[in-house]
Amino acid sequence: MSAALVRAMSLGLAGCEVCGLVSRPPPDGGAAHCPRCGERLHFRRPASIERTWALVIAALILYVPANLLPVLSTYTPLGAETATIMEGVVELWSPSSWPLAIIVFVASITIPLGKLIALAYLLISVQRGSVRSTGQRVRLYRMVRFIGRWSMLDVFVDTFVVALIQLRPLMWVEPGAGVIFFAGVVVLTMVAVNCFDPRLIWDLPQQEKQGNA
Repeated sequence: MSAALVRAMSLGLAGCEVCGLVSRPPPDGGAAHCPRCGERLHFRRPASIERTWALVIAALILYVPANLLPVLSTYTPLGAETATIMEGVVELWSPSSWPLAIIVFVASITIPLGKLIALAYLLISVQRGSVRSTGQRVRLYRMVRFIGRWSMLDVFVDTFVVALIQLRPLMWVEPGAGVIFFAGVVVLTMVAVNCFDPRLIWDLPQQEKQGNA
């Protein structure tokens, strides 16, 4: 029973995050590299929690102007009109295009905010040494990492619309400042997910189980 609780780190073994090879770093504490692919080896990613928190907070700050500033500006001889993400969702909400409105709302508002909340929850639970729901937290991390690649949908839509509607001098569309902030939110959350070390979820629970054995 106790053998199942032994961690690789306690045995002096480290897994390569690139090729997955498990090897033993030199005991002198110097820089270790994977013997198969040459990647730098770490028992745990250095300053994982601090870096992830910094990125999450920065993304949360950018999330505010990303939703308040216009993402598209439409120009006609009669004047100019701007639209934020939520205003675009409201304009798309019609009997013919409501599915697109839902997709834009989920991809541009719900998913970025959900990723920030999920990362904050993972960080807090790790720092508090939570021993509950370790498997669920690992699945949450995997889900956040998986959906990250689809988070640029709003930027892709804006780019497509800008490229499509260029009928100067009758009508043309330009991206707004909100797109830059939104892209910043997406990039920062993707980097934050990669900075977070999911092995931290298991560290303290394993230690407590070994101490109670």
